[in-house]
Amino acid sequence: MILPSLEGSILGRAAKRGLAEFGTTNPRDYTYDRNHKVDDAPYGGEPGMLIKAEPIALAIESLPKNEKRAVVFTDPAGATFNQNAARDLTSYDQVVFLCGHYEGIDDRVRQLLCTHSFSIGDYVLTNGEMPALVMADAVVRLLPGVLGSAESLDADSHSDGLLGAPNYTRPESWRGISVPPVLLTGDHAKIEKWRRQKALALTLANRPDLLRTAELSAADLKLLAETGE
Repeated sequence: MILPSLEGSILGRAAKRGLAEFGTTNPRDYTYDRNHKVDDAPYGGEPGMLIKAEPIALAIESLPKNEKRAVVFTDPAGATFNQNAARDLTSYDQVVFLCGHYEGIDDRVRQLLCTHSFSIGDYVLTNGEMPALVMADAVVRLLPGVLGSAESLDADSHSDGLLGAPNYTRPESWRGISVPPVLLTGDHAKIEKWRRQKALALTLANRPDLLRTAELSAADLKLLAETGE
Protein backbone atom coordinates (compact mmCIF):
# COMPACT_ATOMS: atom_id res chain seq x y z
CA MET A 1 0.00 0.00 0.00
CA ILE A 2 2.82 2.40 0.88
CA LEU A 3 5.50 2.05 -1.78
CA PRO A 4 3.26 2.37 -4.89
CA SER A 5 1.84 5.59 -3.46
CA LEU A 6 5.35 7.01 -3.08
CA GLU A 7 6.31 6.36 -6.69
CA GLY A 8 4.13 9.03 -8.29
CA SER A 9 3.92 12.80 -8.50
CA ILE A 10 6.14 15.01 -6.34
CA LEU A 11 7.18 12.24 -3.93
CA GLY A 12 8.32 9.99 -6.76
CA ARG A 13 10.27 12.78 -8.42
CA ALA A 14 11.90 13.69 -5.12
CA ALA A 15 13.10 10.10 -4.72
CA LYS A 16 14.44 9.92 -8.28
CA ARG A 17 16.39 13.13 -7.72
CA GLY A 18 17.87 11.85 -4.47
CA LEU A 19 16.07 14.45 -2.35
CA ALA A 20 14.21 11.81 -0.34
CA GLU A 21 14.49 8.08 0.20
CA PHE A 22 11.62 5.75 1.14
CA GLY A 23 11.45 2.25 2.54
CA THR A 24 9.13 -0.03 4.48
CA THR A 25 9.61 -2.62 7.20
CA ASN A 26 7.04 -5.26 8.14
CA PRO A 27 6.73 -6.16 11.85
CA ARG A 28 5.52 -9.64 10.83
CA ASP A 29 9.11 -10.37 9.79
CA TYR A 30 10.12 -10.02 13.44
CA THR A 31 7.81 -12.58 15.02
CA TYR A 32 8.77 -15.99 16.41
CA ASP A 33 5.74 -18.15 15.61
CA ARG A 34 5.05 -19.83 12.29
CA ASN A 35 1.90 -17.75 11.70
CA HIS A 36 3.79 -14.46 12.15
CA LYS A 37 1.21 -13.25 14.64
CA VAL A 38 1.69 -9.60 15.64
CA ASP A 39 -1.47 -8.99 17.69
CA ASP A 40 -2.99 -10.17 20.94
CA ALA A 41 -5.95 -9.35 23.20
CA PRO A 42 -5.43 -6.26 25.39
CA TYR A 43 -5.22 -6.52 29.16
CA GLY A 44 -8.26 -5.26 31.05
CA GLY A 45 -10.89 -6.88 28.88
CA GLU A 46 -11.00 -4.18 26.20
CA PRO A 47 -12.55 -5.30 22.86
CA GLY A 48 -10.48 -5.81 19.74
CA MET A 49 -6.85 -6.73 19.25
CA LEU A 50 -3.64 -4.85 19.96
CA ILE A 51 -0.27 -5.02 18.16
CA LYS A 52 2.36 -6.45 20.48
CA ALA A 53 5.40 -4.45 21.53
CA GLU A 54 8.21 -6.83 20.58
CA PRO A 55 7.65 -7.13 16.79
CA ILE A 56 7.29 -3.36 16.52
CA ALA A 57 10.41 -2.70 18.59
CA LEU A 58 12.50 -5.20 16.60
CA ALA A 59 11.26 -3.74 13.30
CA ILE A 60 12.24 -0.22 14.35
CA GLU A 61 15.56 -1.36 15.76
CA SER A 62 16.37 -3.16 12.50
CA LEU A 63 16.43 0.13 10.61
CA PRO A 64 19.70 1.91 9.90
CA LYS A 65 20.30 4.02 12.97
CA ASN A 66 20.36 7.75 12.42
CA GLU A 67 21.11 9.95 15.40
CA LYS A 68 18.74 12.65 14.20
CA ARG A 69 15.72 10.38 13.82
CA ALA A 70 12.04 10.98 14.54
CA VAL A 71 9.73 8.02 15.19
CA VAL A 72 6.16 9.13 14.54
CA PHE A 73 3.24 7.04 15.75
CA THR A 74 0.03 7.54 13.73
CA ASP A 75 -2.46 7.70 16.57
CA PRO A 76 -6.03 9.12 16.71
CA ALA A 77 -5.20 10.13 20.29
CA GLY A 78 -2.07 12.02 19.21
CA ALA A 79 -1.53 15.73 18.76
CA THR A 80 -3.13 17.23 15.64
CA PHE A 81 -0.70 17.19 12.73
CA ASN A 82 -0.35 20.60 11.10
CA GLN A 83 1.99 22.64 8.91
CA ASN A 84 4.23 23.55 11.84
CA ALA A 85 4.60 19.86 12.70
CA ALA A 86 5.48 19.07 9.07
CA ARG A 87 8.07 21.85 9.08
CA ASP A 88 9.54 20.51 12.33
CA LEU A 89 9.93 17.01 10.87
CA THR A 90 12.02 18.38 7.99
CA SER A 91 14.75 19.10 10.54
CA TYR A 92 15.29 15.36 11.04
CA ASP A 93 17.56 13.28 8.81
CA GLN A 94 15.29 10.23 9.14
CA VAL A 95 11.57 10.01 9.89
CA VAL A 96 10.02 6.64 10.76
CA PHE A 97 6.22 6.37 10.66
CA LEU A 98 4.83 3.67 12.92
CA CYS A 99 1.45 2.68 11.52
CA GLY A 100 -1.13 1.41 13.96
CA HIS A 101 -3.74 -1.26 13.20
CA TYR A 102 -6.68 -2.78 15.06
CA GLU A 103 -6.97 -1.00 18.45
CA GLY A 104 -3.43 0.37 18.11
CA ILE A 105 -0.15 -0.76 19.64
CA ASP A 106 1.07 -1.66 23.12
CA ASP A 107 1.59 1.78 24.69
CA ARG A 108 5.04 0.84 25.95
CA VAL A 109 6.32 1.20 22.39
CA ARG A 110 5.09 4.79 22.31
CA GLN A 111 6.68 5.49 25.67
CA LEU A 112 10.08 3.98 24.89
CA LEU A 113 10.61 4.37 21.14
CA CYS A 114 8.39 7.12 19.71
CA THR A 115 9.40 10.77 19.58
CA HIS A 116 6.07 12.04 18.20
CA SER A 117 2.44 10.94 18.16
CA PHE A 118 0.17 12.58 15.57
CA SER A 119 -3.43 12.42 14.39
CA ILE A 120 -4.50 13.88 11.04
CA GLY A 121 -8.05 14.61 12.22
CA ASP A 122 -10.85 13.85 14.61
CA TYR A 123 -11.88 10.54 13.08
CA VAL A 124 -10.67 6.94 13.06
CA LEU A 125 -9.27 5.05 10.06
CA THR A 126 -8.78 1.33 9.58
CA ASN A 127 -5.00 1.64 9.58
CA GLY A 128 -2.15 4.09 10.03
CA GLU A 129 -0.70 3.81 6.53
CA MET A 130 -2.95 6.50 5.05
CA PRO A 131 -2.12 9.07 7.74
CA ALA A 132 1.57 8.19 7.31
CA LEU A 133 1.34 8.90 3.57
CA VAL A 134 -0.45 12.19 4.23
CA MET A 135 2.23 13.28 6.68
CA ALA A 136 5.09 12.09 4.46
CA ASP A 137 3.71 14.13 1.57
CA ALA A 138 3.38 17.23 3.77
CA VAL A 139 6.98 16.86 4.96
CA VAL A 140 8.70 15.97 1.69
CA ARG A 141 7.21 18.88 -0.27
CA LEU A 142 8.87 21.23 2.23
CA LEU A 143 12.36 19.87 1.58
CA PRO A 144 14.68 22.19 -0.36
CA GLY A 145 14.52 21.59 -4.11
CA VAL A 146 11.46 19.33 -4.10
CA LEU A 147 9.04 21.91 -5.50
CA GLY A 148 9.81 23.77 -8.68
CA SER A 149 9.22 27.13 -6.99
CA ALA A 150 9.97 27.71 -3.33
CA GLU A 151 7.73 30.79 -3.51
CA SER A 152 4.70 28.55 -3.93
CA LEU A 153 5.25 27.29 -0.38
CA ASP A 154 4.76 30.79 0.96
CA ALA A 155 1.37 31.02 -0.77
CA ASP A 156 0.10 27.71 0.61
CA SER A 157 -2.73 27.56 3.09
CA HIS A 158 -1.37 27.35 6.65
CA SER A 159 2.08 28.64 5.65
CA ASP A 160 1.50 31.73 7.80
CA GLY A 161 -1.24 30.34 10.03
CA LEU A 162 -4.10 31.34 7.71
CA LEU A 163 -5.95 29.71 4.84
CA GLY A 164 -4.84 30.73 1.37
CA ALA A 165 -6.67 33.23 -0.82
CA PRO A 166 -8.56 31.91 -3.90
CA ASN A 167 -6.68 31.77 -7.21
CA TYR A 168 -7.72 32.16 -10.85
CA THR A 169 -6.22 31.49 -14.29
CA ARG A 170 -7.32 31.86 -17.93
CA PRO A 171 -9.92 32.35 -19.31
CA GLU A 172 -10.83 35.69 -17.74
CA SER A 173 -14.52 34.76 -17.71
CA TRP A 174 -15.80 31.19 -17.31
CA ARG A 175 -19.43 30.07 -17.05
CA GLY A 176 -20.58 33.50 -16.04
CA ILE A 177 -17.94 34.08 -13.36
CA SER A 178 -15.21 36.63 -14.03
CA VAL A 179 -11.79 36.93 -12.45
CA PRO A 180 -11.86 39.62 -9.72
CA PRO A 181 -10.92 42.90 -11.47
CA VAL A 182 -8.16 43.73 -8.99
CA LEU A 183 -6.14 40.74 -10.21
CA LEU A 184 -6.08 42.24 -13.71
CA THR A 185 -4.77 45.66 -12.68
CA GLY A 186 -1.10 44.81 -12.37
CA ASP A 187 -1.06 46.86 -9.15
CA HIS A 188 0.89 44.52 -6.88
CA ALA A 189 0.15 46.47 -3.70
CA LYS A 190 -3.61 46.33 -4.32
CA ILE A 191 -3.41 42.66 -5.29
CA GLU A 192 -1.47 41.82 -2.13
CA LYS A 193 -4.01 43.67 0.01
CA TRP A 194 -6.90 41.86 -1.75
CA ARG A 195 -5.23 38.47 -1.27
CA ARG A 196 -4.58 39.14 2.40
CA GLN A 197 -8.16 40.25 3.00
CA LYS A 198 -9.55 37.19 1.21
CA ALA A 199 -7.25 34.92 3.23
CA LEU A 200 -8.44 36.51 6.46
CA ALA A 201 -12.11 36.33 5.43
CA LEU A 202 -11.81 32.68 4.33
CA THR A 203 -10.08 31.74 7.57
CA LEU A 204 -12.75 33.54 9.58
CA ALA A 205 -15.52 31.70 7.71
CA ASN A 206 -14.01 28.20 7.61
CA ARG A 207 -11.41 28.00 10.39
CA PRO A 208 -11.95 30.77 12.95
CA ASP A 209 -9.89 28.78 15.44
CA LEU A 210 -6.75 29.58 13.41
CA LEU A 211 -7.21 33.30 14.00
CA ARG A 212 -6.70 32.80 17.72
CA THR A 213 -3.09 31.69 17.19
CA ALA A 214 -2.18 33.57 13.99
CA GLU A 215 0.14 36.55 14.27
CA LEU A 216 -2.14 39.36 13.07
CA SER A 217 -0.95 42.91 12.51
CA ALA A 218 -2.98 46.07 13.04
CA ALA A 219 -3.45 46.16 9.26
CA ASP A 220 -4.82 42.60 9.37
CA LEU A 221 -7.33 43.54 12.05
CA LYS A 222 -8.44 46.49 9.94
CA LEU A 223 -8.87 44.22 6.89
CA LEU A 224 -10.92 41.82 8.97
CA ALA A 225 -13.17 44.65 10.04
CA GLU A 226 -13.60 45.69 6.42
CA THR A 227 -14.98 42.24 5.55
CA GLY A 228 -18.13 43.16 7.44
CA GLU A 229 -17.90 40.04 9.60
